[in-house]
Amino acid sequence: MMLSGAAREPTPASADGEDAATLAVPARDAEASDVVAILAEAPTFEGVYEGYFDFLWRSVRRLGVADAHVDDVVQEVLLTVHRRLPSFEGRSSLKTWLFGIALGIVRNHRRVARRQAAHTAPDDDGAEHAADERPSEPGPHASVVKAEAVRILYEILDELADDKRSVFILAELEGVSGPEIAALLAVNVNTVYARLRAARSEFEASVARRKAQDGWRYR
Repeated sequence: MMLSGAAREPTPASADGEDAATLAVPARDAEASDVVAILAEAPTFEGVYEGYFDFLWRSVRRLGVADAHVDDVVQEVLLTVHRRLPSFEGRSSLKTWLFGIALGIVRNHRRVARRQAAHTAPDDDGAEHAADERPSEPGPHASVVKAEAVRILYEILDELADDKRSVFILAELEGVSGPEIAALLAVNVNTVYARLRAARSEFEASVARRKAQDGWRYR
């Protein structure tokens, strides 16, 4: 089954439009109030698609899927959501439930990609990344700065171990609470906070290292 429009680009405001300030203090992306209205009753697939497509797209990319494969992985996530949605019981927030589905599919995708990479030459996905970002309306200089900031954010996320990366994305970039993260990942809340502290420390150290090496301006 093909989902109409599943490969569309996310809207500029939410498609990882992190600016330079994001790298110094990661921003929390708040879901708009209309998402709450759309999903006030039992969630429908149409409501999930309209309310959370951008969230799923940026989560898949932040979890380490290369640009060239993001649309395919998001399509797979949406197909899985469509199949499993009737079983959603509301024991967690819809947002964390969706992230859990995305996380499992991304892990499988990356395992396959690693096996394939062991038998093929490296590709140029990373080199094309900045061009694949579609910064919004500001002029050329602002667009370049924003694209560079996003590229660096992804590089830093790629440096984090997977367990720290998931916690960091949920807590720092999506504003999910520690107990919700613990329930999603099936770990102790203290473990969540320990991973988050370690991820923050590594993130800040990486930002500081880039400032020293490249003179990048984060403001």
